Amino acid sequence: MATRDALWAYRDRFGDAFGRTYFRRFGPGVAASVGLGTYFGEPTDRVDEAYRRVVRLAIESGVNHVDTAVNYRCGRSERAVGEAVRETVRETAVDREAVVVATKGGFLPFNGERPDDPSRYVRERFVESGIVDPADLAGGHCLAPDYLAWSLDRSLDRLGLDTVDCYYVHNPEAQLATRSRSDVYEALEAAFERLERRRAAGDIGQYGVATWRAFRVPEGHDAYLSLGEVLARAEAAGRSVGPDDDHGFAAVQLPFTIRMADAFTRTNQRPPDDPDGDPVSTLEFAHEAGLSVVTSASIGQGELANENAIPEAVDEQLAGDTPAQRALNFARSAPAVTCSLVGTTDPEHLRENVAAGTFDPLGASAFDAVFE
Repeated sequence: MATRDALWAYRDRFGDAFGRTYFRRFGPGVAASVGLGTYFGEPTDRVDEAYRRVVRLAIESGVNHVDTAVNYRCGRSERAVGEAVRETVRETAVDREAVVVATKGGFLPFNGERPDDPSRYVRERFVESGIVDPADLAGGHCLAPDYLAWSLDRSLDRLGLDTVDCYYVHNPEAQLATRSRSDVYEALEAAFERLERRRAAGDIGQYGVATWRAFRVPEGHDAYLSLGEVLARAEAAGRSVGPDDDHGFAAVQLPFTIRMADAFTRTNQRPPDDPDGDPVSTLEFAHEAGLSVVTSASIGQGELANENAIPEAVDEQLAGDTPAQRALNFARSAPAVTCSLVGTTDPEHLRENVAAGTFDPLGASAFDAVFE
């Protein structure tokens, strides 16, 4: 598990190579504000090897935040991440405790490859085996505590690690397709209680929710979830389980770019210290609540790496030698953001992304001015 001393030691080793605020508070210490995602790529041996190379290169270059999920590339991304982390620890001076490994559970994963008949696979693998109750399914998604515990065990096994540093409940808004919003909040509280117990057992360091639409859409939208209510359910779970440090809900993952800035521009959350007050943005809520925000799709899944993809008036304010670096630095400039993820299997792209951290992000006033 990542520890305060090891994370700060990693920062001391690499920090002088980067700009100010590159390392930011996360978990028990600090971690890089540029992170590596592992979503894209076919479930093949070739892509596995590419991820192993790039994860090791990232850790050796000043990126110690690696993100994956039980379902990414049919479960193969977790395995590649774990192999790379273990190899790097074994063969270099980097400690396991200096690397933040995050993964997610919620979607039903395939096992190494896409089955010819996914519906049959889900029925035989998950329903008929008793791993999930069909009443808990929303398509290929499940929030039931027993399923999440099973999924976490699979993640630990595939990673080959004793602990996951940050465990996300993945896209809980998927459950809104078949359940009421109040029922989803109840399901989240039950899930958080199980995760609190796994945290107390040392299997996870902290937990959170990774979303796509839930915190970016208007309050009345079918996919909307209240971050305040989600946090309240985690607080209730913490009280129920009873750890001394309250609760382990610490992070929110969501997409954020200049073209997908709803988490900053849309006021759809009630302030944590004044539930009856005027709504605030998700990023402002997270900042006030002390939650870490991890941005996904930080360069628009590659679209913002193209010339002229960023509006000129914004682009000229951003620091970076390439469009990808400037897009990444825009995401890193947003309030409450502790890490911006970029997925790649290309070592040159990885080096380009890491180099974004040598430039300073926008200050608060400059960032606000982008939206005026």
